[in-house]
Amino acid sequence: MQAKISEIFKSVQGEGIYQGIPQVFVRFFGCNLECAFCDTPLDSFKEMNIQEVSEQIYSYEDYHSITFTGGEPLLQVDFLTELTKELKIKGKELHLETNGTLHENLEKVIEYLDVIAMDFKLPSSTNSKAYWNEHGQFLRIARQRKVFIKAVIGKDTDIYDIHKSVILIKRFDPTLNLILQPQNPFERELEEKMCLFKQICRNANINARIIPQAHKVLGVK
Repeated sequence: MQAKISEIFKSVQGEGIYQGIPQVFVRFFGCNLECAFCDTPLDSFKEMNIQEVSEQIYSYEDYHSITFTGGEPLLQVDFLTELTKELKIKGKELHLETNGTLHENLEKVIEYLDVIAMDFKLPSSTNSKAYWNEHGQFLRIARQRKVFIKAVIGKDTDIYDIHKSVILIKRFDPTLNLILQPQNPFERELEEKMCLFKQICRNANINARIIPQAHKVLGVK
């Protein structure tokens, strides 16, 4: 069994509630969405088997956990399932970064995951269709593990999408953390909007936090 892998590297987590923690990243090639703000356009990959990926992961030391990112890792779920199964036997903590649309694939691998960083793809941010139904089905499954939600906020993000996000979170688990992530490099221009959106969430008793992309600010991978 092989997968299309763009890169494997060690760095610090730049997004979400694990920001600053050293991790090994396995970046899968390919995505089922085309978001306007995508900051990881992938144009190359190497076909690797389970042993090759595992050996490269094991070559690193002194890290907290392993993150599967992309692209969208769940597009190659059969490979991901076998890889996570092996890594769990070794006692590794496993994180998944996902666009939160492929719930049927998540069901196949969730038993081997520890943390899920799930995106809400806000249509006014992505300039694409809405995925509220897909996100709801995904979140229903994801909450079996530790999960938090990220939403990229850009210049075009409208207040309606924030209210929809609040409704969806309250429906499944109002204790979840919602990370409002200003689109890089427009953090300064978005300050007022970010504060407004955070207050809307807080008024609805949703745990909202504004966390920019630290790796972009620091200039690290």
